[in-house]
Amino acid sequence: MKILLTGATGFLGSHLLDALIKKGHSIVCLKRETSDMRRVEENIENCRWVNVDEVNLKQLFVDEFIECVIHCATDYGRKQLDPLEIIDANIILPLKLLYASEGSNLSLFINTDTILDKRVSHYSLSKRQFADWLQAYSGPMTLVNLALEHFYGPLDDQSKFVSFILNSLISNEEGSIDLTEGLQKRDFIHINDVVKAFIAIVEYSPELDKSYYHFEVGSNKPVAIRNFVELVKELCENDRTILNFGVLPYRDNETMNSQADTSFLKSIGWIPKISLEEGLRMTILKEKESH
Repeated sequence: MKILLTGATGFLGSHLLDALIKKGHSIVCLKRETSDMRRVEENIENCRWVNVDEVNLKQLFVDEFIECVIHCATDYGRKQLDPLEIIDANIILPLKLLYASEGSNLSLFINTDTILDKRVSHYSLSKRQFADWLQAYSGPMTLVNLALEHFYGPLDDQSKFVSFILNSLISNEEGSIDLTEGLQKRDFIHINDVVKAFIAIVEYSPELDKSYYHFEVGSNKPVAIRNFVELVKELCENDRTILNFGVLPYRDNETMNSQADTSFLKSIGWIPKISLEEGLRMTILKEKESH
């Protein structure tokens, strides 16, 4: 397929870009002029790169004969307090893509969503709001909203919880980490299994009606944050860092038990294959090599 991919320079997008290219798809990547290209250096010559601020999106769909959009570009809201940038990346950009595609060859639109409750943050609220827009869209195409559980892997953004914990414990330095009580359960899934879920949907999409679908991606094996952090500490062979559970309060509207419904994905042949311990071992090894 001819696929327009947003967020290709990010953690998820760069892994997905590599997998799509290896599957033989032709990729057009929509990015900002200031995007950091370090994650995609090996694929710079393997696809077309387009700056979002310099292109007529409607003309792009026609000229490139785009058949599928995968929207991975995301603003998590961790670097600024102003929610307008979050809204621009998570709502305005994908809406522009939807409406620019009218009358084109586009048949499949996949949006990357989160499993988090919309009340947790501006990020999760914006994701929920665009999912509502996507569901209300009446264009003649297959619309897939793919809600992801807590995915992780080597060399992810350091602002994310898993990366912070990993890098704090890999160093095995004296000190402490302040945490909540850690009783909230999260469904952690390795980036490789997440990418395979996207690929499975792309390949199965011709069997789907022109309608809206909501699918979820997770391991179906939620674990308590406390157990997760303790497992990371053990795998890092860290005997010096103190874990201060209960020092921090839970976030407002914190979800205490999160588990994805992966029944559809399993029905089309996808299953997560990397266990949490195996995935963490792989990630820790890669992170240590990069230090």
